[in-house]
Amino acid sequence: MNARALWHTAGVVLLNAAGNFALAVGMKRAAAAAGPVLALLEPAAMAGIMLLIAWMLLRLRLLQMADLSFVLPLTAVGYILNAAMGAAFLGEHVSLARWAGAALITGGAALTSITPAEGAGAGRTEPASERRDGEAA
Repeated sequence: MNARALWHTAGVVLLNAAGNFALAVGMKRAAAAAGPVLALLEPAAMAGIMLLIAWMLLRLRLLQMADLSFVLPLTAVGYILNAAMGAAFLGEHVSLARWAGAALITGGAALTSITPAEGAGAGRTEPASERRDGEAA
């Protein structure tokens, strides 16, 4: 994977964590009687939505650069980052079972990323634009 794809991957992970965090802050700040739709008018919730839109757009770009089976394991570290941000900044109690679950998801995803792919083009992660004409993904 090239450096550009790694920067995109880091951006995807950070935007996802920041977007989820801002959305959680906004939803917690909103009045309980407001309901979920009116709660979206909370500025932090709006910021979270914008960050998650940016996350999705960057993730789409990343999927143009690399295979899905390679991208998803790399971005799984976001589960641990989200749990850490919830615990550190929102005062959420993250139980040992939740930490273990996040670690198992991330570890399992990491395991899939180091497992060689099978079939034609195994292990290839370059963009489709760099593949030869007629060459399958």
